[in-house]
Parts: sequence; structure tokens; C-alpha cells
Amino acid sequence: MRILLVEDEAPLRETLAARLKRDGFAVDAAQDGEEGIYLGREVPFDLAIIDLGLPKMSGMDLVKALREAGQRYPILILTARGSWQDKVEGLKYGADDYLVKPFHVEELLARINALVRRASGWSKPILACGMIKLDTTAQTVTVEGKLVDLTSYEYKVLEYLMLHAGELVSKADLTEHIYQQDFDRDSNVLEVFIGRLRRKLDPEGTLKPIETVRGRGYRFAIPRTDGDDE
Repeated sequence: MRILLVEDEAPLRETLAARLKRDGFAVDAAQDGEEGIYLGREVPFDLAIIDLGLPKMSGMDLVKALREAGQRYPILILTARGSWQDKVEGLKYGADDYLVKPFHVEELLARINALVRRASGWSKPILACGMIKLDTTAQTVTVEGKLVDLTSYEYKVLEYLMLHAGELVSKADLTEHIYQQDFDRDSNVLEVFIGRLRRKLDPEGTLKPIETVRGRGYRFAIPRTDGDDE
């Protein structure tokens, strides 16, 4: 998942960016509203975290500008102001959730995961597609109840495909959402990860969870299971 982080306090920005990257997110960080609006319009994010007290352009104006520019990814606002009026105003301008400083990083991560899931139509932390289940909280994957050992990047590829199960995901789109900006987009690393996932999830070749659409991308072909488990 790719996150836009707009925070003017350098220590907090750097700490949050480092933690998010450690938890498997690709992060683009901005220190003011003007840099935030540029990145927010140009880069395909899955979620934005925006501090309200920003220089050059306030966080509230940034949220409003992103929505007016047609950006529909979830926005989580950070604020040192605890009044209900500020929270309501942020939601009114298009934010999806808010978190009051100081906060625990674990709560921020839980809110991020919930917002990303809901934006893709998943209401619960476990993504279930037939016999394959991905726990977004524990970051584990099971097939028929048996744990599958995945590397960090294999998990990230599978998570994105399962979040968009049934949808065609281009190689460029998948690359942009799981890698940092300096990733070599001409490499065949993504194909290697897809091949490994197929072997690990479906060693007998009976499930065929990941479909290649020649020249267009990939699709997680197993439908979402109704009533996915909590």
C-alpha cells in the first residue's frame, strides 16, 4: 500500500515514515501543504495522512483541494486540536477519519488498515477468497487453514491483489502501489513474486488464484467469500 504522509514536524514525520515502511507500506513524505498537494495529485496513493497545522497550505485546505482535484483515496487527519468542531470541519471537507495528537502508533496503523480495507469494499480484517485467507492485522496468509510462509514483498503483492479481487490490476499500477519511487519499473521482479505466490498458494495447481491477462496485468481470480471471518 502506498501512503502520502504530510507532516511539518520533522521528528514525527521521520518516525512515522520509518515505522510505516517497517510495516510494509511505501511512503512518500511531504513537509508542507504545497508539497502535499503536488504529490497528492500526481502519485496514485491508497491513503493520505495529513496534519492540520501545516505551513504554506493548511491541512484543511489540502484535504479540500485533493477532493476538488478528484482524489478519492481515504484521508486520515492528524490534529493537536481536540475540539469536536475541528473534527467535524475536517470530515466536512472530505476527510474519512481523524486522530488527535499525541497518539499511539498502533492505533494509527489500525485505522490505516481499516480505511484501506473499507475503501476496497472489505469490512473485516480477514480477506477471504475461497480457501485463501489473508489476515491484514497479523499479516499472515493461510490456505485451507495452513499457514503459508511469505516474504514481505510477496505479502504486499498478494494483499493488493486480494483487496482488489476480481479486478484487473496492471503491472504498472501494482508496482506504483507497493514500491518506493526509485524502484526499477523495467525489472522482472514483479513476475518473480507472482510466480512464487502461485507456487506457495497453489502447489498442486488446482486453485489457480492469480490469473495473468496477457499484456494487461493480473487478476486475483478466486471470488470474495461472503461472510468472511473476523
